[in-house]
Amino acid sequence: MITREEKASVLRALHVPGTPVVLPNVWDAASAKVVAARFPAVATASAAVSAALGYGDGEGMPAEEAFAAVARVARAVDVPVTADVERGYKLDPARLAARLADAGAVGCNLEDSEPATEEMIDLAAQVEFLGAVRAADPHLVLNARVDVFVHGSRDVEEGVARARAYLAAGADCVYPIGLPADRVAEFCRAVGGPVNVAHTPDGPTPAELGGLGVARVSFGPGLQRVLLAKLEALVDVVHDGGSPYRR
Repeated sequence: MITREEKASVLRALHVPGTPVVLPNVWDAASAKVVAARFPAVATASAAVSAALGYGDGEGMPAEEAFAAVARVARAVDVPVTADVERGYKLDPARLAARLADAGAVGCNLEDSEPATEEMIDLAAQVEFLGAVRAADPHLVLNARVDVFVHGSRDVEEGVARARAYLAAGADCVYPIGLPADRVAEFCRAVGGPVNVAHTPDGPTPAELGGLGVARVSFGPGLQRVLLAKLEALVDVVHDGGSPYRR
């Protein structure tokens, strides 16, 4: 039976610039099983998990429910699981690392903006935080989110500076969420380490992102939102007296 440390090594090794690991984000055990049958790893999306549990994004769901959701996903699949845990639900680094390990996750996303206010965290404070999480669990695959393109200055130089600092602090990958598509290649070159970019409906395909030097492609809550839109259309058919099975 593969150990947690071995799963972490597998996940870390998948982050190859130019040949990215593609992670269609999940929100429960059922969606995780679908993805795990086709991809080498599974990633949760906090916005999708929150929506499935009836909470708002931005640490709107209680930590207990967040980690319970991660645990259900990890129990359902055999592949490595990385969890989007937002800003860490106000847990100290050691406790956060322990909760992730207890839930069966071998990786996590951590944001550098305050969920409640959307204000950017001071760079030195975030570097200290990431370093402490790394020290608490040397095996954990850390994906450090860079929020300057959604909550900050939108300045690429600041984004690169934060990304480099996070990698130096022990992050395995950096995630400049909201980075404009026409700056992806430049960002990857400047950072010089694994970069995660989200595939959006109007953005480059996962294969095209690989060509730009990306090491990890994620979808956030995108797939869940597509499925919910399809569900809404089917429910409309039922509401109008029709059968959703005959479309």
